[in-house]
Amino acid sequence: MDFSFAEEQDMLRISARDFLAKECPKAKVRVMDTDESGYDPQMWRSMAELGWMGLIFPEEYGGMRGSFMDMVILMEEMGRNILPGPYFSTIALCALPLLEYGNIEQKTKFLPQIAKGQSIWTLALTESSGRCQASDVKLRASAEGTNYVLQGCKLFVTDAHVADYMLVVGRIGEGNNPEEGITLFIVNAKGPNVKTEMTPTIGGDRQFIVSFNGVVVPEDNILGKMGKGWDIVDFILQRAAVLKCAEISGACQAVLDITSSYAKERIQFDRPIGSFQAVQHKLANMLIDVEAVQYLLYQAAWGITIGSPSPWQISAAKIKANEVYQRICIEAIAVHGAIGYTMDHDIGLYYRRVKAAQFMAGDTNLHREVISVALGL
Repeated sequence: MDFSFAEEQDMLRISARDFLAKECPKAKVRVMDTDESGYDPQMWRSMAELGWMGLIFPEEYGGMRGSFMDMVILMEEMGRNILPGPYFSTIALCALPLLEYGNIEQKTKFLPQIAKGQSIWTLALTESSGRCQASDVKLRASAEGTNYVLQGCKLFVTDAHVADYMLVVGRIGEGNNPEEGITLFIVNAKGPNVKTEMTPTIGGDRQFIVSFNGVVVPEDNILGKMGKGWDIVDFILQRAAVLKCAEISGACQAVLDITSSYAKERIQFDRPIGSFQAVQHKLANMLIDVEAVQYLLYQAAWGITIGSPSPWQISAAKIKANEVYQRICIEAIAVHGAIGYTMDHDIGLYYRRVKAAQFMAGDTNLHREVISVALGL
């Protein structure tokens, strides 16, 4: 494994950091928290012009032929700035499976739109249980001629209110195991009989209940093979978990930097609080946690980049990221004292997003099960 970055990747990180520092200061993050859409359309277009939407697409689809590790670098910088918007739902949850499993017609139609920032996508997977498991997919897809009719409800659909399309995970039938019969449908999010209802969250992320009441989907809008869609869901969850880890990694590094600077500047008893052993140990533990997340993240991302993903390494990274993000934010709040608990301080912006990040792309329990299977238990 070689975790060193190429010159082009270092340039990508620097340019992304500079762009986000200028275009997405914390003041804008706070504004977007209360904005109905939850993102800035102008900044979205600027990101597309920089090539971020089609970073790993081939050139024929308007892309830059980047690698998965390039996406990890970009997501780290987005996490550092807690960038609001539908980038993760569009690219991590939908564009990657479209690129991998879409047919020529689907790729030609949809990928250039995504690369240009002209369409927003999201994934509709979880239902009443809230779990990312095949046995919990109940939404029914019934054949009617050359079309399919979707009937059911999805929960925790991110950015559904601004999405142009959704990848909807449905069931066309039952089999010997729960994974049989799962099929992914490309659905017009603004089409008839698609209803969205916002779910309030403490993290400020845009989560929705989406109801499909007799939604007609043409056969041409099936992604991948009929009844074999769980392989695609597994593909999505693995890559999304790593990219969410990258976002968390960037956020943790930012929290550490903010807290370290504060400990050097805050004077108490005529000396910086960073000179006290209790504060030093907190910061030391935070640094250890940040480095641990980065190591597991790069290890998992490296496997995907070379075409040999390791499910248990991906799950280990997500578990560690879930635990570390909350622990680092709590330690940062403790070091900051009373101001750390206020929503006006930047630390609060990060801490509000901890739970949302933990459940995205599989919670800790799901990933522990993956590791248990790998251990032969």
